[in-house]
Amino acid sequence: MQALTLRTEVQRRDRERVAEITTATDMFHPPEVAVAVELVDDRLTKGKASDYQFLFVDEGDATLGYAIYGFNSMTKSSWDLYWIAVDPECHGTGVGRLLLGEVESRSRTGGCTHLWVETAGRENYTRTRAFYVSMGYTIAGELEDFYAPGDSKIVFVKAL
Repeated sequence: MQALTLRTEVQRRDRERVAEITTATDMFHPPEVAVAVELVDDRLTKGKASDYQFLFVDEGDATLGYAIYGFNSMTKSSWDLYWIAVDPECHGTGVGRLLLGEVESRSRTGGCTHLWVETAGRENYTRTRAFYVSMGYTIAGELEDFYAPGDSKIVFVKAL
C-alpha cells in the first residue's frame, strides 16, 4: 500500500474518475453524476476563478475519493460541501474522514465559520448521515419530500 496524498489540482482524467466513484457508490442518480462531472469541467475551464474547490485523495496514480466545496457567496462566512464521495472499496478506511477533515481545515483557513452539507433522507443514506454526526455535524433542518415523496433533504451544519 502506498502513502495517501492530497491533491487540489483538477486534471482532465478526473472527469472519468469522478463519474466512476460517484456511480459506484450507488447513492446518486445519473443526473447527479452528470452534475459532479460538470463541476470538474467548470474548474478545468475557469481554473481558480471557479466557485468550486476540489480535494482528491490519491494512492499513487489511483484516486480513492474526492470532495467539492466552496464559499457560499450569498453569505458572509458560510461554506458548502457540495460533494464528497469515496470509492466503495475504500469505505471504512478513513479516506472520507481524511477528506472531510481537510475540507474543514481549508475552509476555516479561508474564513469559513459554518460548513453546510445537504444530504438525502433515503434509507441508503443512513450510513452517510451517521458519518456526518460522527464528524461533529448536527441537523439544522429537514425538508420533507424534497427530492421525491418519502425522500427528505436533510441539512447538516458544523461551526468551525
